[in-house]
Amino acid sequence: MSITAPGTRRDDLPPQGLTPTQEQIVRHLRHASAVAERATLLGHHPFGAILVGPDQETVLMEQGNVDTVNHAESVLARVAALNFTPEYLWGCTLYTSVEPCCMCAGTAYWANIGRVVYGLTEARLLEATGNHAENPTMSVSSRYVFDHCQKPVELIGPVAQVEDEVLRVQRAFWSTR
Repeated sequence: MSITAPGTRRDDLPPQGLTPTQEQIVRHLRHASAVAERATLLGHHPFGAILVGPDQETVLMEQGNVDTVNHAESVLARVAALNFTPEYLWGCTLYTSVEPCCMCAGTAYWANIGRVVYGLTEARLLEATGNHAENPTMSVSSRYVFDHCQKPVELIGPVAQVEDEVLRVQRAFWSTR
């Protein structure tokens, strides 16, 4: 792979795997939301992510939130980068219940994950959590992060079919904190 100047896009990258169908998107986002719910049973915040292979069917990994600096998406991306080649990860999709923060979007980018799909926007999360000390959201969208990368990471979201489900999990958790 060649190095490009900042702000330019790469056109020499391999394909980003199969394009997910709407049914696959909804199913995988529901899986990520279930991982988020499981994280709460372990005492963690309700965020979950899964990594799906280029076939858009094989779930390679899943990860719940750990703590304020080890978000589900960033932990998953780091472990994926240790276990798969960058070329393979470029064809994979990271599905996450809530839009990745700028740290998680950047980590997915550096791990070379080619597509990110999320259910609920960071802005809607803020509506659910309010000004909560345990979840100081940032007004930096993942779209903004990916638009400033040299590699064209595909971003899909929010997904209307799962927004209310993800919001329910978030509200249930944050109302008890």
